[in-house]
Amino acid sequence: MSLIRHADFKNDLDGIWEIFSKVIQSGDTYVYDPKTPKERLSDLWFASSMDTFLLENETGEILATYFIKPNQIDLGNHIANCGYMVHPDHHGKGLGKMLCEHSISFAKEKGYTGIQFNCVVSTNLAAVHLWKKFGFSIIGVTPKGFRHPEKGFVDTYIMFKSLEE
Repeated sequence: MSLIRHADFKNDLDGIWEIFSKVIQSGDTYVYDPKTPKERLSDLWFASSMDTFLLENETGEILATYFIKPNQIDLGNHIANCGYMVHPDHHGKGLGKMLCEHSISFAKEKGYTGIQFNCVVSTNLAAVHLWKKFGFSIIGVTPKGFRHPEKGFVDTYIMFKSLEE
């Protein structure tokens, strides 16, 4: 049985770093430099403006993580922004779906009126498909917004889901 809970920086840093570092190594889904040092994780995944969660199995192994935060400050803080990562060894097991469901529920509880993803790499077909399945729409395209290590410049999508009934 998997459990999603708030992450604790002190106790969960190493487990989340393992996921983060493995995910960014490919350089094909996130804008983070594959050489990002562990010391930056506190700012990138545990900033004070973020709620950071993890998904762990029954033995306490961290399999996936996500953050949710206001997409903008002040007058734009009613729209959430999220980032999700699943350990590469656990892809295809529905963990991304579990994280997305949890984040939508949490966002509603926190009073967000929508969720916006600012930079979904167009070649990340699994993510685009999953977000569409959860009701996210592509509301904008940044032409050649991402430097893919194999495909060169590729488009990125801005995706949005309203949380208002």
